[in-house]
Amino acid sequence: MEDAELRQRKPRGDDKPARETSATKSKSKSKADSDDFSPWLDVVRVLSFIFVASCGLSYVISGGETFFWGMTNKPNYLRADWWKAKMSGPAYLTLEELSAFDGRDPAKPLYLAINGTIYDVSNGRRMYGPGGSYSVFAGCDAARAYVTGCFAEDRTADMRGVEDMFLPLDDPETDAHWTTAEMEKLHAEELEAARDRVHRALKHWVDFFANSKKYHRVGYVKRDKDWLEKLPKRELCAQAQNGRKKRRIDRDD
Repeated sequence: MEDAELRQRKPRGDDKPARETSATKSKSKSKADSDDFSPWLDVVRVLSFIFVASCGLSYVISGGETFFWGMTNKPNYLRADWWKAKMSGPAYLTLEELSAFDGRDPAKPLYLAINGTIYDVSNGRRMYGPGGSYSVFAGCDAARAYVTGCFAEDRTADMRGVEDMFLPLDDPETDAHWTTAEMEKLHAEELEAARDRVHRALKHWVDFFANSKKYHRVGYVKRDKDWLEKLPKRELCAQAQNGRKKRRIDRDD
């Protein structure tokens, strides 16, 4: 009986070689795995992700202009002068001071004014900067030109006489269809309608800049109270004058 129990009972040290063999194999496998692992693969993956993410972020922020952050026209929130204008309040510039912001100096923002209000149009430098199709508006208040279409001639805010472009031409033969009293009344009605057209034409562009998300207001043009009286009255430019027609006869005689 005792011999049977002795035979069934295994020495405690009998399974040690087996455990040691298993542990040795595990260590050998772990060492082999560590020898095959290269940290450079993970580094390349991280750098690739950062590069792609940076390109995508640049494209979004630049409005589709570039993938590599080389923006020529930075959005407002990335420009120091925009934040400076926001913090310092509206600027008041004379026309002479305003002319320095016509885009010829790339270190300065690009300004234009309309009806006395100054806007930063640096984001539209291709159009308003030197060589651009609307460069005549930069560095000045050319409210008159927005209505007449005479960009070179009417770089001024003087709107006197602009309504003439919407008035019919007087013609003795045509005007003979009305009596003197009728003509006086007709002239008054035509003048009121012409002034309203001028107001609406200018308001269209005033509202365009005022509501623009691309351009922002920076201040106002500083002028003397009697600045308009000091200027000689302008003649209607040739383009606007040539667009005038004879008065139409709308009644049956």
